[in-house]
Amino acid sequence: MGETDLVKDLLKRFGKLVTQRQTWESHWQEVSDYMMPRKADVTKKRSQGDKRSELIFDSSPLHAVELLSASLHGMLTNPSTPWFSLKFKNIDMVDEDAANEWLQDATEKMYEAFNRSNFQQEIFELYHDLITFGTAAMYIEEDEEDIVRFSTRHIGEVYISENNKGKVDTVFRKFKLTARACIQQFGEKNVSKTTRGIALKDPYEEITILHVVYPRENYDPRKKDNKNMPFASCYIEPENKHEISQSGFNEFPYVVPRYLKASFEIYGRSPAMTALPDVKMLNEMSKTTIKAAQKQVDPPLLVPDDGFILPVRTVPGGLNFYRAGTRDRIEPLNIGANNPLGLNMEEQRRNAIRDTFYVNQLMMQNGPQMTATEVVQRNEEKMRLLGPVLGRLQSELLRPMIDRTFAILLRKKLFRPAPEFLSGQDIQIEYVSPLAKAQRSSELQSVMRAIEIFGSLSKISPVFDHIDVDALVTYLADIVGVPAKVLNSQAQVNAIRQKKQQEMIQQQQMQQLQQVAQAGGQIAPLAKALPEEARALVAPQE
Repeated sequence: MGETDLVKDLLKRFGKLVTQRQTWESHWQEVSDYMMPRKADVTKKRSQGDKRSELIFDSSPLHAVELLSASLHGMLTNPSTPWFSLKFKNIDMVDEDAANEWLQDATEKMYEAFNRSNFQQEIFELYHDLITFGTAAMYIEEDEEDIVRFSTRHIGEVYISENNKGKVDTVFRKFKLTARACIQQFGEKNVSKTTRGIALKDPYEEITILHVVYPRENYDPRKKDNKNMPFASCYIEPENKHEISQSGFNEFPYVVPRYLKASFEIYGRSPAMTALPDVKMLNEMSKTTIKAAQKQVDPPLLVPDDGFILPVRTVPGGLNFYRAGTRDRIEPLNIGANNPLGLNMEEQRRNAIRDTFYVNQLMMQNGPQMTATEVVQRNEEKMRLLGPVLGRLQSELLRPMIDRTFAILLRKKLFRPAPEFLSGQDIQIEYVSPLAKAQRSSELQSVMRAIEIFGSLSKISPVFDHIDVDALVTYLADIVGVPAKVLNSQAQVNAIRQKKQQEMIQQQQMQQLQQVAQAGGQIAPLAKALPEEARALVAPQE
């Protein structure tokens, strides 16, 4: 298509975003050099397989990043436990069994889609980026084989912009493809003439591509073509100012979470940035301590300037000849190194780094045997430490990711047909991950404490009349995360209660009949002793 007004406008916007991001790039590079060397390609471009750990003398910060990333993965999106469920916003729909069954089936279909795709490995990479750079980006797209596909993009490729509500709604992604791959992906007719020429000469030469996703201001929602969707998608060759293709998305395909963010900044800040001064100090200390230890193990030597036959042999078993009768000897130079002091100072820096990444709270400490209650309280405490982060991750990561996946499955008609009465009903996401449960644990403790108090008061007053037991059971099951499929529906509960009530009535009738029979047996001997006139009154009438 060549250069168009759209290309000019997008390249102008891209230039401004590049300027805004420049101050962050050196920071990201330094953080990744020390704590994520495998992704240290922001301002430094290295060859594949090149050494990346030449600045690292202590690997403790790398382990801390790995631990916190793995902990977030386990507490937010653990593949072995449920971490979200679908609910209706309308409270009146809660008791509708057909509605709940449909939601349960839809939730299971979504879990199947997540587990079938590459979600787990990509979300783990996202947590690494989030902990290291403070900003992460994941691209969610439809896939013919796996239904949905996830791709965590390197921070060096991504340029973002916010809307007036502080939400990221624009992403420019700059990346490279070989000329051969460009033609395969976009078609020979759509790429520039320059790229076609390069493909003929050297098909493996890399071409810079710019992918832009942004909200459309003017579009007709009644039209179903890809140029009338809420979000525009445009591929450009920026060096040739050539528009490759233009399409769109029904939902924003990127999720761009920030770990912590100042109101006047667009990109986020991370624990790795907080720990960077301590990490750099620890590496310098380690380097110095290693040198001091080397000097003690293999010290410099004091050699007299006379009386020895040079060179001095310091190898094991080496012979050195000196003039007999002299007191001169080869002696080690005492440099007065204090290795314990250096090691203690290093440990102080390590502890500071561990505190920044919550290492001591996330790992079980060796010590006296803890009771089950103490273990539960410790787990709740460590999860509450990450509570402030949960709110931002819910709004910027989990909710848009689940919404996008739900919409893809809905368009592919992978959900079973919904009952007609569900038309127009809004669905909301409920988080049931271990971290979300820990935040609600205080509610559970309050309820259980209240039940204990009511139990004590019930001896002097019927206080349990104030409690709706059915509502209490539903509430407790929701807090602790009991799967809906193991609970009876309200109709089943009513049927069970009705059956029990009928059995109780039948049992009471049987008892009454037995009592009547027993009473009849007791009256018969007495009737025989009565006069004939009275016996006639007692006898049954024919």
